[in-house]
Amino acid sequence: MPVTLHVKAKPNSRQNLLVVALDGSILVRLKAPAQDGKANACLLAYLAEVFGVSKASVELLTGHTAPFKKVLLTTLDEAALQNTLARYRGSV
Repeated sequence: MPVTLHVKAKPNSRQNLLVVALDGSILVRLKAPAQDGKANACLLAYLAEVFGVSKASVELLTGHTAPFKKVLLTTLDEAALQNTLARYRGSV
């Protein structure tokens, strides 16, 4: 069952980093700049790495030019999503 993830992307960071706030919101810091789709490509590749899925199974649904994005993970279930997010909770 695919899951949808709502994230805020912050380009031009020192490193790629996923942070889950205490309220459950997800911030993804990206090394790539926000130009020519580089940050979006970096976001999808990084999320594939974090969740252990192929790049082909991560799809940007909305937010192509905005910081708030909706991402579809087609080969991940809710339990695996929550387990992974728990590892990043409060990691600021």
